[in-house]
Amino acid sequence: MSQMLKSSGAMAAATLTSRLLGMVRVMVYASFMGVGWVTDAFVLAFMVPNLFRRLLGEGAFTAAFIPVFKEKEKVAGEADMWHAANGVISGLVLVLAAVVGVGMAGIMLALEWGDWSGVTLLMLRLLRVMFPYLLLVCLAAAFMAMLNARGHFFIPAMGSALLNVVMIASVYGIAPLLGERLDERIFGLAIGVLVAGALQALFQWPLLRREGFRYRWVAPWRNHTVNVVVQRMVPGILGVAAFQLNILLTQGLAFAVDRGIVSAFDYAVRLMELPQGVFGISLATFLLPTLSGLATDKDYAGFRATLRQGMGYLLFVNLLASVLLLLLAEPILRLLFERGRFDSGDTRAAAWALRCLAPSLVAYSLVNVLARAFYALGDTQTPMRISVFCLALNAVLVYCLIWEFKQGGMGIANTLSASLNVGLLLHALRRKLARLGLRTLRREALALFGAAAAAGLVAWLVWLAWNRAVGHAGLPRRLGETFLPITAATAVYFGLALRLKIPYARDLLSLLPARRKPRP
Repeated sequence: MSQMLKSSGAMAAATLTSRLLGMVRVMVYASFMGVGWVTDAFVLAFMVPNLFRRLLGEGAFTAAFIPVFKEKEKVAGEADMWHAANGVISGLVLVLAAVVGVGMAGIMLALEWGDWSGVTLLMLRLLRVMFPYLLLVCLAAAFMAMLNARGHFFIPAMGSALLNVVMIASVYGIAPLLGERLDERIFGLAIGVLVAGALQALFQWPLLRREGFRYRWVAPWRNHTVNVVVQRMVPGILGVAAFQLNILLTQGLAFAVDRGIVSAFDYAVRLMELPQGVFGISLATFLLPTLSGLATDKDYAGFRATLRQGMGYLLFVNLLASVLLLLLAEPILRLLFERGRFDSGDTRAAAWALRCLAPSLVAYSLVNVLARAFYALGDTQTPMRISVFCLALNAVLVYCLIWEFKQGGMGIANTLSASLNVGLLLHALRRKLARLGLRTLRREALALFGAAAAAGLVAWLVWLAWNRAVGHAGLPRRLGETFLPITAATAVYFGLALRLKIPYARDLLSLLPARRKPRP
């Protein structure tokens, strides 16, 4: 079993914990506020600092910083490496403080001088509370980048689990203290976001100190490392954060078209993020420092082989997840969210969005991996140009489809633009490396699509049979209608993959605890 699978698997275990807690958080949120104008206001308000987090924190910053950090470690030694890190973090703090200051001033002026309706007013008031979160979470992302570059993946990933615990606790511990109405209690969640951001940064500090990091102010201006990171980071801002920019722009349009579209689509996105984060982002996070090291050593044969293997693992895992989300959208959503303020109508609305969005899971995961291949080669321009084009296409598609298909139109647009993004990245990377050596992967992909189709058919038939014979009234029946089709489909998928001698199936099964041999 490859080191890639071991390391990304360790991170995936931590990410799985975090994502499961994140799903519990979304379930708690769904019961607490359902689908409606208050939910729309909170989702949009939280989206703004979250977008800046991806732009200035774990997205563009990570993509630009890790290759430089690894190069400093290999070429100049640890003392220069930590000095460079201090210069970059000092610059990051200055920029973030300026962004928070300007943003808070703008929000307060808008509240003071604007004549806003109830939902927009609530969104701005929530944003005023949550906007400083971007400073805290970007620092956490910088700490995570350094630890990833040093070979630590588990502890940084567990920081997100802590974030989810705090945000869940805010629903029960803070929100009830703020009033009786939902539009009053929702501020408890905003306060929880701030507390969670601070704790996520503090959680990683002890491990950083053990690695040898001591923060010292280093003037970022005229600092060579800072200049290199900034030069790579500016184009990467759009390249890495294309998905988040898409969401912000398209959900802003959805907010204007009809109430409830934003929150219904957001629940679908949250479900998509579970498989994408557990394996897709975990694998991409491992690949960036690994590919950066290979690029520094000019080992392009190893670079191609590592990238090809990573894409194979990603395709194998997320293809099955995509099919299951597509065919079992309604029972999954019903099991997870249908309680409290979240009713059967909300389930149908979110399921429609998820069915249209699920086919994009593999594409978005591959975009993350392929973009990191460019970053490892020191090229942030090419992914940026491709992302800008796909971003524009996505906005046009959403505008054309949302009036007729509502939240489903947003999902279709995202699926089409993400698929094109993959194709363009592959074409550009092939030109950059002369060849990619993906012939074997293409043959394996055809076999996997056939196995996924068979698994999907089994899942759909089992679900239909369960509903006709048992139904879904009550928690035990809902558990059965969800997990029985998933189990049957997974068994068929792995069985066919092993039969077809797909190596990724064997490698993943090797992660399971070995059975003890019986004593003679």
